[in-house]
Amino acid sequence: MKIVVAVKYVPDATADRTFSADNTVDRVGVDGLLSELDEYAVEQALQIVEAGDGDVTVLTVGPEQAADAVRKALQMGADAGVHVQDDAIHGSDAFATSLVLAKAIEKLDYDLVVFGMASTDAGMGVVPTLVAERLGLPAVTYANEITVDSDTVKIVRDGDVATQEIEATGKLVLSVTDQTGEARYPSFKGIMAAKKKDVQEWTLEDLGIDAGSVGLDNAWTKVESFEPRPPRTAGEIVTDEGDGGAKLVEFLASKKFV
Repeated sequence: MKIVVAVKYVPDATADRTFSADNTVDRVGVDGLLSELDEYAVEQALQIVEAGDGDVTVLTVGPEQAADAVRKALQMGADAGVHVQDDAIHGSDAFATSLVLAKAIEKLDYDLVVFGMASTDAGMGVVPTLVAERLGLPAVTYANEITVDSDTVKIVRDGDVATQEIEATGKLVLSVTDQTGEARYPSFKGIMAAKKKDVQEWTLEDLGIDAGSVGLDNAWTKVESFEPRPPRTAGEIVTDEGDGGAKLVEFLASKKFV
């Protein structure tokens, strides 16, 4: 089975994240990494191939630094990578991003497309379904458990009030949750092997996409303004002189906690 895993390069959640001058997420001036939720997608794709036969190609769309996300997936065990990089993509929303991903996937030989459940920087979770629509494929989403038998994919999806078992056959788009099992850490052997693996770099021209159909000016949603989170203020120390309990209740009441 040939599997394409779409991954995203995101700002490190532990870093001082901010926005650029055009109110888009700064992905260049801060430390970034492979989205943690996408690591689960890479892991499930690797397990499917290891249980049978095939290969895993990792696909990302992003700036030059996004190559780090591809590299991490290759170190985990993916076979090849594709990095779509074009200045015109900057500021694209979920709809434009899904267009770029779908066009890139169409150029690849695949049986299954795998996504994480969402990205850790946006959390929309709609891109897998948008890509499936553009490819004309069924979308099997939010899988907690996955079983693959030949070209049949069975998943278990846990909802708020029920657990669903879903089965689909043929080419499809799959998204997996963080409940599918821990992602592996790259081994030293995997890190060294990744240096020799093929990574293709594509532009919008390679995909036949008009630059005017993507980017910030074509986005349906934009951030109008932002301001840094205010610094934490010093806490209030309550000295217990026999009335500490009363002071505590008074403080909680002033904050409308009680």
